[in-house]
Amino acid sequence: MFRIRFHGRGGQGMKTASRILGTAFFVEGYEVQDAPRYGAERRGAPIFAYVRAAPEPINERGIIQRPDLVIVADDTLVPVPAAGVLAGADEHTVLLINSHESAETWIERLNLQGPLLILPILEEVEDRAELPFIGATCAGAAARLVGMISRASLEQAIRDELEHLGPTIVDKNLHKSLEAFDLMAEQAGSVTPAPVLPARKWERPAWIELPFEDARLSSPTIYAGATSEKLKTGLWRTMRPVIDYEHCNRCWWICSTFCPDGAIPVKEDGYPEIDYEHCKGCLICVAQCPPHAIAAIPEHQFQEDEPEGEES
Repeated sequence: MFRIRFHGRGGQGMKTASRILGTAFFVEGYEVQDAPRYGAERRGAPIFAYVRAAPEPINERGIIQRPDLVIVADDTLVPVPAAGVLAGADEHTVLLINSHESAETWIERLNLQGPLLILPILEEVEDRAELPFIGATCAGAAARLVGMISRASLEQAIRDELEHLGPTIVDKNLHKSLEAFDLMAEQAGSVTPAPVLPARKWERPAWIELPFEDARLSSPTIYAGATSEKLKTGLWRTMRPVIDYEHCNRCWWICSTFCPDGAIPVKEDGYPEIDYEHCKGCLICVAQCPPHAIAAIPEHQFQEDEPEGEES
């Protein structure tokens, strides 16, 4: 049985990628599971989707723990622990990263024992959450790497899954997907199903024991309310909203009220201030600011331009 995971950010089409690949497997006669996994739907947040495909009925359920293929649509996710890109990967797992960096660079960074391939980013965009047609591109690459899906089946899957979007969108996705399919020709069939582990070799879940005292006396803080401040969700951000105070009219109630995470407190002088530890980069404040005093810049650009040692 093939076990495949797609990792990306909300808005990059990982759910679509899993559906395209799952449909292509189905056209080839396989039994298929495909499903996305994410929390609150938010553009830019790490998500993943997975596909299982086998010639016989699939009784396995849940998240794929030991993937045969992991595809990373956005290489900025690799160092983010919450994304879980390398979870369960071993020397058998093929890792495909969409990146400008070389395979040797990533192997050295990650100290990997298994094979690693690069799907070169064919286009660079300012907002990485808008990588054009990256979902179809990843599905095309995966189809070629498993070696069991024909070009015709991939094309049929794209038309079946995206038909409702109209012929123009279908054609653009088809072009990108088949381009990736051809690009991976030399590695065709490099992904193989891992042998089934006997039950005695399955590892027990890594449970964390939380001692629990009588609730009338105390309880672990994980169950307490008002603990969201402890989670630094600013790590999710790919675009950073920046306030130009020379143009700010101090109409603070607008940006502060519309911020879905309450990450824009107001200072005593009436000026809003962005809490970057909890700002996820949804950019709603940019859209709502009447004097257009809030601009969006790529997070990586800010990190490069920020003077060393200066706090944001």
